[in-house]
Amino acid sequence: MKLGIVGLPNVGKSTMFNSITKAGAECANYPFCTIEPNVGVVPVPDERLDKLTEMYHPQKTTHAIVEFVDIAGLVKGASKGEGLGNKFLSNIRETDAIVEVVRCFNDDNIVHVDGSINPIRDIETINLELIFSDIETVNKRLEKARKNLKADKKFQEEINLLEKIKDNLENGISARAINFNEDEQVLVKDMFLLTVKPILYIANISENQIENAENDAMVLQVKEYAKKEGAEVVPLCAKIEEELSGLDDKDKDEMLEALGLSESGLDKVIKKSYDLLGLMSFLTAGEPEVRAWTIKKGTKAPEAAGKIHSDIQRGFIKAEVVSYSDLIREGSMVSAREKGLIRSEGKEYIMQDGDIVLFKFNV
Repeated sequence: MKLGIVGLPNVGKSTMFNSITKAGAECANYPFCTIEPNVGVVPVPDERLDKLTEMYHPQKTTHAIVEFVDIAGLVKGASKGEGLGNKFLSNIRETDAIVEVVRCFNDDNIVHVDGSINPIRDIETINLELIFSDIETVNKRLEKARKNLKADKKFQEEINLLEKIKDNLENGISARAINFNEDEQVLVKDMFLLTVKPILYIANISENQIENAENDAMVLQVKEYAKKEGAEVVPLCAKIEEELSGLDDKDKDEMLEALGLSESGLDKVIKKSYDLLGLMSFLTAGEPEVRAWTIKKGTKAPEAAGKIHSDIQRGFIKAEVVSYSDLIREGSMVSAREKGLIRSEGKEYIMQDGDIVLFKFNV
């Protein structure tokens, strides 16, 4: 699953990405790998794995991961090919969700591309370019659907939907903010619209704003805007995050404590991004490995088993499941079994976040 990091010049996008990939820093406490210069893969922070590792002392602990793509900068007119517009739009098209960095700090030494600090204007600059691109996509689909309507009346449903989307886009409303019924959602999925992608806003603040970050005036403006799209906002200081990413665990904890923070902003972004994509984790635990496996919310047990190996899905018999909270409370699988807390689930069982599972299969 890929998340594209976007933002105008000088908003802190590159600093944010550097903290994600830890570019140029030798640091083993927070594993990552860089697939290519503009892609970083980071683990999803999960305290449950830490507890299970203490319990089982495995040879290996494996976190779920999220992939971030640092997308080329944007300027007005990107939808018409201005600047790196074509590359910008094609890169976003390949991602599953958008993480938009918005500048919410004043610094006379860092020039804003538009000459002044205005978070809402910046958001709208990017979102309008995505909307313009989607309008072009919708118009092409409409033209094709209207031609096909002469031969097949079933295209009327698609035309009605396209006109609904176009009306909203032309009023500056992103597709993600439109209410679609189940049938419409199926059709929309095949349209590959940019503004239908889920979005997370990062309000980049200065170190001086950290103490009152959630109620900062500019952050509140971004939150108000995001509310219209059902999106969330994470305030963080990209400069501080870059410093934190290069520290070992002890120094990182000490710095967070000094700043009055319970966790880094980057950890919040990674967790929110995982949730933004509709993902969750089931867990497997034992001496060889403690591991989080990524699945979509609503996944049934056999499909979850297939994440481990296709043979387990093919020969699925049942899943022995215990909730993470029950296992931790009891202290061991033996105790959990004695209390009747390990359940036997069949093919129709819908996996829950934090399920600890042993799959039984036969091939």
